[in-house]
Amino acid sequence: MKLSLGPILYFWDRETVLDFYARINEAPVDIVYLGETVCAKRRALRLHDWLDLAEMLSAAGKEVVLSTLTLIEAESELISIHRIAENRRYSVEANDMAAVNMLTGRIPFVAGPHINTYNSETLRILAEAGARRWVMPVELDKRTLAAMQQSRPEGMETEVFIFGRLPLAFSARCFTARAHDLAKDECGFCCRDYPDGMPLLTQEQKPFLVLNGIQVQSAGTYNLIPYIAELKALGVEVLRLSPQSQGMFEIIETFHEALNGRLDLEAAEERLLPHMPAGFCNGYWHGLPGMNWGRCG
Repeated sequence: MKLSLGPILYFWDRETVLDFYARINEAPVDIVYLGETVCAKRRALRLHDWLDLAEMLSAAGKEVVLSTLTLIEAESELISIHRIAENRRYSVEANDMAAVNMLTGRIPFVAGPHINTYNSETLRILAEAGARRWVMPVELDKRTLAAMQQSRPEGMETEVFIFGRLPLAFSARCFTARAHDLAKDECGFCCRDYPDGMPLLTQEQKPFLVLNGIQVQSAGTYNLIPYIAELKALGVEVLRLSPQSQGMFEIIETFHEALNGRLDLEAAEERLLPHMPAGFCNGYWHGLPGMNWGRCG
């Protein structure tokens, strides 16, 4: 099995991003996804910057994938996807069907977690369009995955999001700007003040959700480290970690050691806990409410 690092979902400044990937260059991940997937206004890095990072990481032996936006709202955003699709060197993660359409017949691609790949027929259609890997939507459970694995097309790899705040929904409205009583077009990039998203609490002051620009995330961190053996038995080839601003390199090392049998389950969970301010969740994996956490059979 391989470890992948998903795209950065938050708005970090340019130097922070560059420093982060300079360190990822030496980290034990096999696949790195690069690019902006949440908000087209976030332009700390341009396409040529992402391509420079891709060249650095690929030289270090990483597989690099360029990720596209998830919610397309303007012609300029379609043009941006077209430019990514035209690159001849790196695979592309399509997070919207517009990207799938542009990539069909052009280069092999990855069907991202925001494509509604809910059944084997959809997998077949994506494979015919040129997908070589699909990322299971985060809301699906292990029984659905098992059924789809039995009939997935030949040559199609499966990737599962196993660690990070879950991306739950996207909207044309910017939630972070609204929380600051700002219009979306005059947001002042206030999401930059929240390198891991803006926590949203219940009236009882308990963690509920996280606002990340136009994206809503889970407050708890999705964590499937107890189920690595189960994922391997299901034939999953790639396990995805989602970047966060604190403790990411310790998290990567923990999963790397667990994946290679050098760290037992209890020790791995103990290592991860300090990096999770709102605790863990894994309900979706068991077909339960997503915010649940437990060791179900």
